[in-house]
Amino acid sequence: MIRFLQTPGPFKKIVLSGILLVFCGAMVITLIPGGLGITDSLGGGPGKGVVATVGGQPVTALEVHREALQMIQQQYPQMASQAQILMPFVARQAAQQLIDQKALVVEAQRLGLRASDEEVRDDLQHGRYAPTFFPNGTFIGQDKYEAMLQNASLTVPQFEQLVKDELLLAKLRNLIGGGATVTDADIRRQFDKQNTKVKFEYAVLTKDTVLKEIHPTEVELKAYYDRNQQQYNNSIPEKRKVSYILVDTAKIAAETQVTQQDLQAYYAQHRDEFRLPEQVNIRQIVIKNPLPGADGKADQKGIDEARKKAEDILKQLKSGANFADLAKKESQDTTAKDGGSLGWVQRGSFPSPEMDKAAFALPKGATSDVLNSGYAFVILHVDEKQDVHMKSLDEVRGQIEPGIRQQKAASAADTQASALLKEARANGLDKAAAAKGLQVVTTDFVSRTDALPGVGSSPPFLEAVFGQAEKSPPDEAPLPQGYAVFQVQAIKPAATPSFEEIHSRVETEFKNERANQLLTQKTQELSDRAKASHDLKKAAKELGATIKVSDFVLPDAQVPDIGAMSGPASVAFALKPGEISGPISSGTTGSVLHLIEKQDPTDQDFAAKKDQVRVSLVQSKQSELFGLFVTGLRDKMTKSGKIKINDDEMKGLTKGQGAGEEGN
Repeated sequence: MIRFLQTPGPFKKIVLSGILLVFCGAMVITLIPGGLGITDSLGGGPGKGVVATVGGQPVTALEVHREALQMIQQQYPQMASQAQILMPFVARQAAQQLIDQKALVVEAQRLGLRASDEEVRDDLQHGRYAPTFFPNGTFIGQDKYEAMLQNASLTVPQFEQLVKDELLLAKLRNLIGGGATVTDADIRRQFDKQNTKVKFEYAVLTKDTVLKEIHPTEVELKAYYDRNQQQYNNSIPEKRKVSYILVDTAKIAAETQVTQQDLQAYYAQHRDEFRLPEQVNIRQIVIKNPLPGADGKADQKGIDEARKKAEDILKQLKSGANFADLAKKESQDTTAKDGGSLGWVQRGSFPSPEMDKAAFALPKGATSDVLNSGYAFVILHVDEKQDVHMKSLDEVRGQIEPGIRQQKAASAADTQASALLKEARANGLDKAAAAKGLQVVTTDFVSRTDALPGVGSSPPFLEAVFGQAEKSPPDEAPLPQGYAVFQVQAIKPAATPSFEEIHSRVETEFKNERANQLLTQKTQELSDRAKASHDLKKAAKELGATIKVSDFVLPDAQVPDIGAMSGPASVAFALKPGEISGPISSGTTGSVLHLIEKQDPTDQDFAAKKDQVRVSLVQSKQSELFGLFVTGLRDKMTKSGKIKINDDEMKGLTKGQGAGEEGN
């Protein structure tokens, strides 16, 4: 067992990291095909702070909150800063997923499935997490391992239990889906469906062409306006005139001095950040052992051959051969291309204590004996060594000075904004600005989406502006660049425009509505005429449609003016040569197809791709079986009382409440 699997780490609230998102995607998306609705009632079970119990195990509001944050980070990365706004919409889905996970783990354990510590170790070292924790086959070290999990708000035992559950659920999925089979006839039908090609001519009518034929009268437009009056009600948004004084943090920062005392104080408070650990700049040559067979044992002859090869390489090195050159030629590791270089490595970063001890015992320029790491024989060479030492203040000055300046400027900006607000409330914005040598900006009437002078686009600031009453006392609002002390001067309420005021808009909307209707009618007429005369070209000429001819296309192709062949145009694959389709709409065009030729895939093509199609179909069948299993399991556990939902906590979550915060 490698050491990091046995060492618990601290649990503290930090920003989410990518590694947990990998786990969420693996466990939730891969193993659970679709969430299950939470509609069960609480039968006197879970208490406050517990959203549900599954087989006696709680699903807490805190867990749901953390899961929802991870889902937001993964699914809506551009909105991560507005997580609390999305929380009520995501919390129910997060709760469903956690309940499903626990139900599946309980069922897997009931069926006697287990995931051992050895399997967890192997998965972390060779599975999906290997690039994160074992880059180039080398463990990143206990400290880095714990730090990465802290960034995901997880302790080491918590994370390793999640990995164990993931392995357990993979076994359950394999057990449930293991009986999935497909027949050769199923495979052939799927292959033919995916690989049949069609070629067709098609007549196209465009919305733009139809629009040119529409010339509404004023009476028609007025009738349209009256008929759709409700959609125009209050369509002129509320607008406000606002005055504000800007406190610009960047300008304050440009005038802020960082003293030697500031630097020394920060350096003293953050000394641990500047401590450099003992580390070695090291190279390796790796000769891998053969992998274990089905019985779990490796071929001893192969191991002996690997050892002999490593010993022969060591002899060459002792005879003066260049380590980097031999690594490029002989090493069986991804570092070979870099001459075996691992770069700077800290203590605890090797997969075995023996290798770690050897690496740090070697002097600069020395080469180790052949080391047995378990999975390979390894030879190490130390290029450079660095003892533990502290960076001096002069070395880190350039690193810390900008941050100190920004901190001082932010504090000064906050102080200045507070003083401005106090002065503005006492004597008005103009006098407050004059006292500080600042200017008052007064806008025209602006809406909630307008960009403002000196501010730009700032929805939070405009939200604050639109939350104030007219002529209410000045208030303060944060900005990306600092603060604004503002006052609402006047308000224009939302209004309903008259017909004359939005004549152009009404005309455009009328034409679009009529064009959609006419396009549908004309496309239907095009199809009817073509079928009646068995001549698409003649019908197209009569109705002013354009005739085009496709290439041979597959079901996943895109065709100009028609779009995806997987959409309405997929009817082409059901036609026989010479047949004409019904009307096909893509929104801005209407089309009718005449099938020219259908090209079936060959037996040789099928033979080449049969296994690939079989795997895809089996996986689809496995997902279907597992989905049915999850649904049945959820129903069974609910009816038996093994799943109990706390409706009060669930309602609180979906209102953005009840999640709490993690403690340090």
